[in-house]
Amino acid sequence: MQIAVTFRHMESSDAIRSYVEEKLSRVKKYIDEPIDAQVVLSVQKKINNRAEVTMVAKGLTMKSTESKDDMYAAIDLMVDKIERQLKRYKDKLKKHKGGNGIQRRLEKTIFSASSVDEESSEPEIIRSHSFSVKPMSVEEAVMQMDLLNKEFLVFTDDNSAEMNVVYRRKDGNYGLIVPQGS
Repeated sequence: MQIAVTFRHMESSDAIRSYVEEKLSRVKKYIDEPIDAQVVLSVQKKINNRAEVTMVAKGLTMKSTESKDDMYAAIDLMVDKIERQLKRYKDKLKKHKGGNGIQRRLEKTIFSASSVDEESSEPEIIRSHSFSVKPMSVEEAVMQMDLLNKEFLVFTDDNSAEMNVVYRRKDGNYGLIVPQGS
């Protein structure tokens, strides 16, 4: 497991760094793949200690943020939360047998609003990003979306091999967009 600890608005401390590494080593039992963890520890307004972790393992990304008046307590809560997420993920994987669908590659492009409004011949591209879309079930997609704290997720259905979108509705439920054949 690779752990990078960043200190913001506070002094770097080897004791806190080793405490984070010791606590995060508990999550190894849930995922055997190499795990990359980015931990940011910060103090806000001199009293609010914040611990934030982003973990990437086996194509899964998880985030956890906790704030407390004590840094060690914030770290404990953050690790407990990420451990619960991993345990839930592992339990769901046991219940669901993954398909052998084809992994697709998508490209996300962000256009400048003014270039579209002016009816120019070519919209101005602000940023472009490509990423892989792995085959998964709808349940896995909802779980991945929750773990990432995203409003929607594009994925390939592992049964139909079709590109689908799952999204969070304003009422707190989830919606699913499935393309219809022609």
